[in-house]
Amino acid sequence: MELIIGSHVSYKSDTQLLGSVKEALKYGENTFMFYTGAPQNTRRGVIDDGLTYQAYQLMKENGMKLENIIVHAPYIVNLCNDEKFDFSVNFLKNEMERCEELGMTKLVLHPGSSVGLERNHAISNIIKGLNIILSNQYQVTICLETMAGKGTEVGRNFEELKFIIDHVEYKDRIGVCLDTCHIHDAGYDLNDFDHVLEEFDRVIGLNYLKVIHVNDSKNIRGSHKDRHENIGFGEIGFDNLMKVIYHDKLDGIPKILETPYIDKEYPPYKEEIEMIKSKKFNEKLVDEIRRKYQ
Repeated sequence: MELIIGSHVSYKSDTQLLGSVKEALKYGENTFMFYTGAPQNTRRGVIDDGLTYQAYQLMKENGMKLENIIVHAPYIVNLCNDEKFDFSVNFLKNEMERCEELGMTKLVLHPGSSVGLERNHAISNIIKGLNIILSNQYQVTICLETMAGKGTEVGRNFEELKFIIDHVEYKDRIGVCLDTCHIHDAGYDLNDFDHVLEEFDRVIGLNYLKVIHVNDSKNIRGSHKDRHENIGFGEIGFDNLMKVIYHDKLDGIPKILETPYIDKEYPPYKEEIEMIKSKKFNEKLVDEIRRKYQ
């Protein structure tokens, strides 16, 4: 089995994709995920083709495959919203263009939150927006993320995502990003991941599964809170997450860590990935990272 493992890394205006690749390599990764600009806003700078070319060369030298790299759309974009619908659609159309310019083929998107809208109307907006956004020539797949069901989030179960996919015209460019913390918080039991995967296949279809976000959870199952925890230190547990990462039906699918920084300051990814590769849980990992940065 080929382990395709990485984490969410930075994308800075001065180093762009090259800086992202260097950060991922520092953590021992063979893939990664990034925003193409600041996640808290929709301002985007000009892409430097020279830096992109250098990033490609570095990726090639280290065995990274371009098709395994993931872009994440900022959380503040909400296709459900009536008033900001046109803005969200136009931003995501531009983000698709940026993905194409960078050579990226997968864009992860939170479906949105209905807030004060009737839920069916909000979901209808998502479908309408996706059909507008995907009506282009770009070879980029939008991967709808499974959500924890916090507040009025859409995508809190497989059936909601299935409904959206069924009504998207461009089936060849729509997919799903499965987040382990989110589905646990939504109520799915990862103690029996085989059953969860069978349900996903029955409802949506494994052919739509393009990305896995590997996160433990601070919360009990079904809490609908969406609070990520470091690998093995949460309610899902190391053994269950290893079953996800090394599941034979998920071979070839990129696995991305979005676990929290230790003390909100120190990245844990190098140590977590070493732990995943060795298949041995290190209960002292957090303390070791703290000592490393002292």
